[in-house]
Amino acid sequence: MRKNTPFLWFEDQAEQAAAFYTSAFERSRIVDVVHYPNSGSDSGRGEKRRVMSVTFELDGQTFIALNGGPSPQFPFSPTMSCSIHCRTQDEVDALWMRLGEGGEWLQCGWLRDRFGVTWQVMPAVVDEMLRDDDRERAGRVMHAMTRMCKLEIERLRQAYEGAAG
Repeated sequence: MRKNTPFLWFEDQAEQAAAFYTSAFERSRIVDVVHYPNSGSDSGRGEKRRVMSVTFELDGQTFIALNGGPSPQFPFSPTMSCSIHCRTQDEVDALWMRLGEGGEWLQCGWLRDRFGVTWQVMPAVVDEMLRDDDRERAGRVMHAMTRMCKLEIERLRQAYEGAAG
């Protein structure tokens, strides 16, 4: 089976974005950097070669970042986002703060990072709560989520159980 690889188009920040993302996630690394042909040289004249793409992994998921130049007709938008399923509140908090640096916090666990990429920082338990056959419980969780930016597991559990808060 073929592996799907998200491909992110940046104006000229692919290398910075890849470094930022790999610093935010455990078990992450830069895999490869490809330079544009004829974009400077390694001849010692001080010309810097222009990065074309950076392949990187975030917790085992491969991404490719491209320096494709300005693309006003194709900006990043929340219609495509990266979803992160976190096991603990500490993990939610750490990724929320790190990815949100210089970006914008949105509702329901979503944020837009400083490069314009949208992320969903989701506690894994939310999936279970929203899939509950008891639609009233699931509805209370959804209602609580819409009133939060960063998701808080304890508050979502309270809503799930029907506790006021």
